[in-house]
Amino acid sequence: MASVTGSSFAISSLSSSFNPNKAYLKTSSLSIKGISIPSLRLKPVTRRFSISCAAKPETVDKVCEIVKKQLALPSGSAVNGESEFAALGADSLDTVEIVMGLEEAFGITVEEDNAHTIKTVQDAADLIEGLVTKKC
Repeated sequence: MASVTGSSFAISSLSSSFNPNKAYLKTSSLSIKGISIPSLRLKPVTRRFSISCAAKPETVDKVCEIVKKQLALPSGSAVNGESEFAALGADSLDTVEIVMGLEEAFGITVEEDNAHTIKTVQDAADLIEGLVTKKC
């Protein structure tokens, strides 16, 4: 008695037209004694993970201190990379003031489009790392 087992997999190629959000498998079949068995089916495959570079711990710490200062939080307040500005009591004006404080402290300019993407301390630190790297 013979058995055939299989597993699904995705093959992607690097090209100028490659879309990382969708890759497609082609249909093929396995033929054993004239019986055709489909081994792969055509279906979209979405990206399951992404790789990102996190900001340096010292950058995150400096952003935490600036956020505490701008929001006038007590010195014992717990602020870390996952802290959301809204959860710390920041409204849109406070967020603008935080961004201005970050620009001054790091000697950078944050574009308005980028400022709207900042929701957490980690978001701000990652953006700053990228802007400082571009500046150098």
